[in-house]
Order: sequence, then structure tokens, then C-alpha cells
Amino acid sequence: MQQQANAIVQTLKSKGLRVTPQRFAVYANLLSRADHPTVEQILTDLNKDFPVSSQATIYSSLQALREAGLVREVLLEEGVSRYDAHVERHHHFCCRQCGAIEDIAWDTFQCVEFKSLRPGLRGETYEVTVQGLCDRCHEV
Repeated sequence: MQQQANAIVQTLKSKGLRVTPQRFAVYANLLSRADHPTVEQILTDLNKDFPVSSQATIYSSLQALREAGLVREVLLEEGVSRYDAHVERHHHFCCRQCGAIEDIAWDTFQCVEFKSLRPGLRGETYEVTVQGLCDRCHEV
């Protein structure tokens, strides 16, 4: 446990971030989960045992972590920002029934060719979002 905490502190420092209890808590929370939480979900999780964070604090911590390249914002549904500490390139699967989100390895799909875009467009990056039913909902 202490080793993991030390690793988080070193990661934050290596990115030039001041290590505050709030940044530490938000980053540790995101590292511990795979569900791509919203700000509200992170806030609820962090304040579960003892209310110490506000929504504004969570937003500012996420902004600093995002600018440092430690967290990415994921827009999988209209108007809902989710956050992910898994910043390596990957795709997502979203269950349309239960809302579960799962990472899909980057090399699952063939590479998208940007040369097929119309002249004047220069593609730089992409991400695939697969929508459907997860195995739990499909069996019901």
C-alpha cells in the first residue's frame, strides 16, 4: 500500500505537479478503477467515509492531471464527461442497456487510413466506441 502511494507521489512530481491531498486522492481513485467515472462519481467515492472534497476541487484536480497527461477525458455519451487514468491509446465498449464501459485494446481493429479523407482534412487521431450489449445484459 505504501509502495503504491510512493509511486503515485513520484508520478505526480515527475510531471511537475505539486502533490496535494486532493490531487493524490483523485489520481489514486482513478488508478483503482476501470469504469471511467464522472466527476460526481469520483466526488461520491472520495467523500464516502468523510466529506473532504468539493466538486470544484475535483474539477481543478482533474484539470491539472489532464494537462500533465496523467488522466484523459472520455466523451462516450453526449454531455457526459468521464475520466480515465489509462492514458495509453485504446478504444471503448459501451453497453446500451446497463451503461457498463470497458476498454478495448488499441490493436483490436485495423488501423484507420486518414488518406481516404477528402482533400483539405488532415486526420491526427481517432478512437472507436463500440455500442451494444455486454455479456451480462445479452444473457438476460
